[in-house]
Parts: sequence; C-alpha cells; structure tokens
Amino acid sequence: MNPYEIIKTVRLTEKGTRQGEKYNQYTVVADRLARKPEIKKAVETLFKVKVTRVNTLNVRGKARRQRTHQAGRTSNWKKAIVTLKDGDKIILT
Repeated sequence: MNPYEIIKTVRLTEKGTRQGEKYNQYTVVADRLARKPEIKKAVETLFKVKVTRVNTLNVRGKARRQRTHQAGRTSNWKKAIVTLKDGDKIILT
C-alpha cells in the first residue's frame, strides 16, 4: 500500500489539539489493515517528520438512524496516535 492509502486523514478535535501541544502527539485515521510500522513509515513520508512511537486502536462503528425506522451503522475504523520527535510538528490548518 502507498502512504496515501494507509493514512486516510488527520483527526482535528479538542483533545487531539491538546495532545499535540502538550505531548507532541497527533491522531490519524489509518487503513484498518495497516500495521504500526506501515503507519510510522507513511506518516514520516507524508509529513517529513520523525516518528518515535505509534499506538493503535480499532474503533467500532456506531448505530445510526436518519429519519427512518431502519437502523444502520457507521463504518469501523482504526485510530493511530502518533508521537513525534521533539522539535517536529505537523501543521494542521
């Protein structure tokens, strides 16, 4: 897989912003089949930074219902919390 298939997007949340400022950690949405070394290499390639640590977790999709009696589900996805070397930053604007 190429880096653009592994890293889907970067999550911009209040908690993620605090993690970025305090611990130099960023949250990315990764492909569900990607492993930690692949995620590390993809982030280093795409953002030109040095990754020191990758933590991953699988997030289960939520049950949703929109103006109907039939319930559906959102997709399951993988969250990766990436810790960068001191001095490196990812500019998210």
